[in-house]
Amino acid sequence: MLLVTTDFIPGVQFEALGIVTGSTVRAKHMGKDFVASFRNIVGGEVTEYTEMMRESREIATQRMMDDAARIGADAIVGVRYTSSEIMQGSAEIMAYGTAVRYK
Repeated sequence: MLLVTTDFIPGVQFEALGIVTGSTVRAKHMGKDFVASFRNIVGGEVTEYTEMMRESREIATQRMMDDAARIGADAIVGVRYTSSEIMQGSAEIMAYGTAVRYK
């Protein structure tokens, strides 16, 4: 399935089917959270959270694609991501866009 951040696909006409979403809430376990807290003191990239966010984006994207496939979409335009902290050490990642079917 084609995913684009633009609101159009060059040379393709399509009909909008509606908004599709995918989300996940993730948290690291205590050991990795402790390491991340220490890294926050000494500086540098917090790789434990970088990995968590990468995995979360992949899961949210797949769930959005599954939502689009369920309604017969060929592509998703206007793809966006958002994140919010649910509680300390955990975050929700949401992927959303407009499902479209080619004409």
